[in-house]
Amino acid sequence: METITYEYVDALYVNLTNRCDCGCVFCLRQNGHKGSIYADDLWLEHEPTREEALRALLDRDLTKYRELVFCGFGEPTFRIDDILWLVDELKRTVPGLPPVRINTNGHANLLHGRDVCPDLQGRIDVLSISLNGSTPEEYLAVTRPRDGILAWKAMLDFTREAAKYVPTVIMTVVDKDKTPDDIEQCRILCESLGAHLRVREYIPD
Repeated sequence: METITYEYVDALYVNLTNRCDCGCVFCLRQNGHKGSIYADDLWLEHEPTREEALRALLDRDLTKYRELVFCGFGEPTFRIDDILWLVDELKRTVPGLPPVRINTNGHANLLHGRDVCPDLQGRIDVLSISLNGSTPEEYLAVTRPRDGILAWKAMLDFTREAAKYVPTVIMTVVDKDKTPDDIEQCRILCESLGAHLRVREYIPD
């Protein structure tokens, strides 16, 4: 059975794709895992259609959750148009819909060859963008993106632009092998882009 939605603490997560353009060294995918601390099996045998995803969402009482998060096992913005369609449908049909967040690597504009940031306005309440390092060298070593240095620049540009349209933009780093100075440099970079830094704890597999 496909895991399209799953609960963690008091939020509902939405899993739309396995696709990802990165090979982050700390990602559970790199060690052959199909699940995470959030759910046992997130690997999708097929990507759900937007209609299938909508049905899975409407099967739940969405108003009981603190937040609705597009995250899952792949990079959700591979399906940004479907996410936006889903949010529009949910806002239209679910009174009291909780805030909507996307957890992303910030490569959406690179993936789609266009600026998607204006489309986020009025739809997405929070963006959480993986930073993973304060320099391009560190970023490439940790994230191992398919598009190399272009991905670093795309992530920074996406963050800067998204901050114009999304009320809360957060950038995250995992604390594995990070010194206090590393963290401070990440914080300075985040603030220069209009974002806030969140330091995530590394969870070994």
